[in-house]
Amino acid sequence: MYPLFFNISTQGEARKTAKLVKKKLLTKGGIETTTNRTGQQWDKPNGWAPLQWIAYKGLTNYGFQPLANTIRKRWMNLNQRVYHDTGKMMEKYNVIDTDAKAGGGEYSLQDGFGWTNGVYMQFEAEGE
Repeated sequence: MYPLFFNISTQGEARKTAKLVKKKLLTKGGIETTTNRTGQQWDKPNGWAPLQWIAYKGLTNYGFQPLANTIRKRWMNLNQRVYHDTGKMMEKYNVIDTDAKAGGGEYSLQDGFGWTNGVYMQFEAEGE
């Protein structure tokens, strides 16, 4: 997603990337970080706010607004649900099992992470 975010891909490369994101990474809660399920925090099923933002902006840069908006909406819905249930914004979220609070990885889940708050606020400002 970084080449799309930095606007250095061709339109053809961006089209292939968007297709791959939709087929392999898009979930009920946004996009997965990877398709690998290792139990490590940066792998499936976790999603991270900065990577949602990078995907959204990258896809937007190349005109894939419907897919970008789907990622934005799904991520925001997941953030809202967990906040409603816990009163907290989380560091990372389980984007596959959207009924789970979050978790998984090398250390305990961190509450109220700044990048989650910032991405949520920016997504809110993006609107439609």
